Amino acid sequence: MASTAQSFVGVVLVISLLLFAADSKTLKRDVKALNEIKASLGWRVVYAWVGDDPCGDGDLPPWSGVTCSVQGDYRVVTELEVYAVSIVGPFPTAVTNLLDLTRLDLHNNKLTGPIPPQIGRLRHLQILNLRWNKLQDAIPPEIGELKRLTHLHLSFNGFKGEIPKELAYLPELRYLYLHENRFVGRIPAELGTLPNLRHLDVGNNHLVGTIRELIRIEGSFPALRNLYLNNNFFTGGIPAQLANLTNLEILYLSYNKMSGTIPAGLAHIPRLTYLYLDHNQFTGRIPDAFYKHSLLKEMYIEGNGFRPGVNPIGLHNVLEVSDTDFLF
Repeated sequence: MASTAQSFVGVVLVISLLLFAADSKTLKRDVKALNEIKASLGWRVVYAWVGDDPCGDGDLPPWSGVTCSVQGDYRVVTELEVYAVSIVGPFPTAVTNLLDLTRLDLHNNKLTGPIPPQIGRLRHLQILNLRWNKLQDAIPPEIGELKRLTHLHLSFNGFKGEIPKELAYLPELRYLYLHENRFVGRIPAELGTLPNLRHLDVGNNHLVGTIRELIRIEGSFPALRNLYLNNNFFTGGIPAQLANLTNLEILYLSYNKMSGTIPAGLAHIPRLTYLYLDHNQFTGRIPDAFYKHSLLKEMYIEGNGFRPGVNPIGLHNVLEVSDTDFLF
């Protein structure tokens, strides 16, 4: 009987919470922000943005792409996902008034202009996905105020200037996608202090510098698995210290201006699976240890000055990884 009574109480509690959520009013701040966004951009989703309450009102469902949660006596917007609908116009600054956002996904649209510095107000943000837009200018240093950010996707835009060192202020950051932009200068070595960074992709930019500079801080990149530096203007050799990145699985150095010989210690990175050295100025031989590595599936060496008899490993495929593989 006790078990049945407990089950009944549990069901009543769940129903009560659902009714409370349905009856709760959405915070006026969030209603105002979403209506400003709707008015300023004329989004193609507005046909599904009906009713006065973006979190749902009576028989009307929440607005498309809007997720809300109960907080105290009110509902607040915690996720905004409006992607691949050809949104045109500047980045909607009103988004930065949705102070409880944990996820903002506007990828694959036609947003223009800069990311506003007010982005730093979104202190609860964990995922920011703006890839495949037409955004420009420098990344604002205020991005470093998003202390809970784990995923930052800014690839396939027109960002320029230097990669801000303020990204090193994001202790939870795991995935950083900056490829296919117009970044210049050096990668801040401070990124190496990020304790949770697993994936760093800065390919297809105008970056310079050396790997030695990138890993000059002791204990750099302790969790890094994937390092994409391809299609830039990096010079110098591969330092033996790179073998200290013991979690490394993918090292993508293709199409740079790097030179020197390949250190044998690199072959002792236990999880190394893909190694792309092609189209640089490397010379000498490939140490035998690479050919005995139990996990190394591909090593591409074309377009260098290696001695005759140096052979690749596996078949070369350009590595393309979908952002969705890293969103969760």
